[in-house]
Amino acid sequence: MADQSRQVRQTLYGDSAPTSRNAVKVLTAATIGAGLSFLSGLTLTGTVIGLIVVTPLLVLCSPVLVPAAIALFLTFAGFVFSGGCGAVGISVLMWIYQYVAGKHPPGADQLDQGKEKLATKAREMKEKARGYGQQVQQKAQETTQGS
Repeated sequence: MADQSRQVRQTLYGDSAPTSRNAVKVLTAATIGAGLSFLSGLTLTGTVIGLIVVTPLLVLCSPVLVPAAIALFLTFAGFVFSGGCGAVGISVLMWIYQYVAGKHPPGADQLDQGKEKLATKAREMKEKARGYGQQVQQKAQETTQGS
């Protein structure tokens, strides 16, 4: 009998006849797939029914819910912004402390270069202002002497 079923299998499938292990794998996968598809459909149906039931309540309460949601969002955004500003302020104070203490925090070189450029420009402007002041004094003396 077993020989006969083997011969039938070989005539139908050739050398690549499915084993019972492969058949169990296919059946298990099909069963799990069908079960999950059924649960997915059930969840979708429940969601749609829940939305249908709750929609009239949302429409009736929307004059209250929308401003409340906006107020909650603005409150949350304010707390987040406040916390962010506080964190940045603390980190800036720590950076300044490290800079003043001589620990050379990141960006200190750029700050020093900026200070040097600013000091150089200030000296140049001071010299220009002194030169313009002298020119004005000379012209004032010339006009007073010429009169």
